[in-house]
This record gives sequence, C-alpha cells and structure tokens, in this order.
Amino acid sequence: MLIGFGERATSIQIVIARDQLNSYSGRYMSRICFVAAAVSVGVIVAGARVGLAQDYPSKPIRILTTTAGGGNDVATRQIAQAISGPLGQPVIVENRTSFLATEAASKAPPDGYTLLVNGGSTWLTPLLQKAPFDVARDFSPISLLLREVNVFVVHPSVPAKSIKELIALAKAKPGQLNYSSASIGGASHLGAELFKSMADVNIVHVPYKGNAATITALISGEVQLGIIDAGVAAMHSKSGKLRALAVTSAMPSVLAPELPAVAAGGLPGYELVGSAGMWAPVKTPMAIIDRLNQEIVRFLRQPDVKERFLKTSVEVVGSSPEEFAAFIKSDMARMGKVIKDAGIKAD
Repeated sequence: MLIGFGERATSIQIVIARDQLNSYSGRYMSRICFVAAAVSVGVIVAGARVGLAQDYPSKPIRILTTTAGGGNDVATRQIAQAISGPLGQPVIVENRTSFLATEAASKAPPDGYTLLVNGGSTWLTPLLQKAPFDVARDFSPISLLLREVNVFVVHPSVPAKSIKELIALAKAKPGQLNYSSASIGGASHLGAELFKSMADVNIVHVPYKGNAATITALISGEVQLGIIDAGVAAMHSKSGKLRALAVTSAMPSVLAPELPAVAAGGLPGYELVGSAGMWAPVKTPMAIIDRLNQEIVRFLRQPDVKERFLKTSVEVVGSSPEEFAAFIKSDMARMGKVIKDAGIKAD
C-alpha cells in the first residue's frame, strides 16, 4: 500500500500467506483492511505534522500588536527577537490599535505568517460592542504569555486599611465612594464592577481617559479608590500619596509580596489579572502552533527573562495552547456576567 503526501510517502506492507486467505471470513478481512487504513492515516498525519514543522517558516513572520511603546509592544518585541534565531527567519512587529490589530489578524491566511499578541480585549471586546472578530471562531491560541497583577488602592483620606474595612465602609456609605477607571470595559473598570457585585456594595464609577488621568484623580482625592498597576501602586504608596490594600490576583504576588490577595483579604473567589497572549488565525496547522509554542515557552521560562519582566511589574506565564484556551473560556464566562449585569457598553 503506497499513499503519497506531497513529496513524502509512507509504505505499509501487509503480507498474508496465500494459503491462509481462505481461512479468514469476510468479517475478519474487513477488520484487517480497516486496521491497515487506520494505521496508514495515522502515519500520514504524523508525517504531515513533522513535515510542516520542519518546513516552517520559509519567509518572514509578522506579529500584529497594540500601540508602540505600550506593554504588549515591549513584550512582543522581546519575544520576536528571541524566537527569530531558532526559527531562522525575521520576525517583524507591526503596531496598530488593539481593535484593528485583532481584526486584521482574524482575516489573515492560516499559514503561521501572521500572528497576534494582545490582551483581554481580544475576547472581551465582542461582549462590549459589535466587533468583526470572535476569539473562538477566528483564532487558534498559541500561548498565554504574561500576566499583569493590579492593586486595589485608596486615597489616604479613606479610613479603610484593608479590603474588609473597605467593604464595611462602602456598606455604611452607599453611593458615597467613587472609583476611577482608565477606559470603559478595561481592567480597572471591570475589576471594580466585579468587586462591587461580589461585595454587594454601591460605589460610583468615574471614567477617565487613560492611566495618567486615573492616577492623577486618585492622588488628588477626586476619587477615593481604584485599581492600578502594581509598579505604579508601589511607587505612590511608598511616597504616601496612595494606600495599597491588596493585589487582585487569586494568590499573593511576587510583585507586591507585602500585600494580601483581595480573595484572602475579605472577598473569597475574587480574581482579576491583566494578560497578554499570542494567537494565530483559526485553522493554522497544529504543527505550526506547536512549533511556535515550543520556542516561545522556552524563551519565557528562562530565569533571566522572568527577572527582566518582573522589573516591569509583569509575571511570565508561557502556557500550552490548551491551557490558554481554558483561561479564555473561564474569563469570558466570569467577566461576561459582570458586563451583562452592569450593563457595560464600550464607547
């Protein structure tokens, strides 16, 4: 039996003594043919995946990501440089807005030469507004790359010194505490709404445009509480301009080891982490996904790389495609409920 796959072929010879053929019923002969066919297909598929992995890439790869100079851009450029050598091709980073990068990647050919690095907006944007892309329909996950831990902070004038005390204060003064967010549907907004829902408190949302305006409002006392980047929180809490209460990750973080998690500090089950991941267009061959994942994870798990990212208040992950897919599914279910219950719509 000779079955070709491009220039590759697998030859399987099944030899049965001629004088034995008559002893087999049609039923047994059918089984033998079925097993032979199944083995053939299995060998061909395995050979195809190995062949694709060996041939890929044969030209430059481009990674679409968000605004130049932002966290995703900086991380993407480090990853691109690291995997270019092992892959033997240039890896080019292109910057666009989050929306446009995701849209363009969703329409790219599934050949492994156009990839996307973006954060939670990739799967949450369609829950907030009409979008031409859908993470489950249009993308194949490669790896969850990084996660960013945020911190609950309050203005020093707020008497609460823990999450439990903040919840008690909010219950005692419904509608009198304000919280800031950097964007509608962003981490600071959804994290506070998740807190509001789980703690059953009434705190008022005051939206701002960008992180800088959010921080200014918190330091000036224009708003009383908010969720901000761990590195920024550490800087302003040390100076006494803000008071840090807890990290938003499920467990304590190395980024702020002195702080408890919100979940442990008074709100069991609470978790909010920013994240960045890499995708390929849907139907990209699994051999290519596996190759990219292998090189990316190898880079991210190097001790010096972990330390380098920690200095920018980011934790390295480096997951399998399956783990990344499970993370997305869980986050969509949890945050989808928050978005729906709070009636959040993006501008």
